[in-house]
Amino acid sequence: MIPPDRVATLLQPFQRLAGGRRAVGDGLGLGLSIVAAVVQAHHGTLEVVARPQGGLEVTVRCPSAAGTPPD
Repeated sequence: MIPPDRVATLLQPFQRLAGGRRAVGDGLGLGLSIVAAVVQAHHGTLEVVARPQGGLEVTVRCPSAAGTPPD
């Protein structure tokens, strides 16, 4: 399980939790930081919550091209 107090840290570049938590490969800890940068560049919102059963629930909302704010 991911400790809720570590979720914000995982949005920073090169941040990973202890070994054994990744599904496949040798990730560098860039995935969530790239998501956060893209969402910010598009003036959206990013919500990341640690799930009690493990893993993360990630919600991305971006405004439409017409300038309508996200739901």
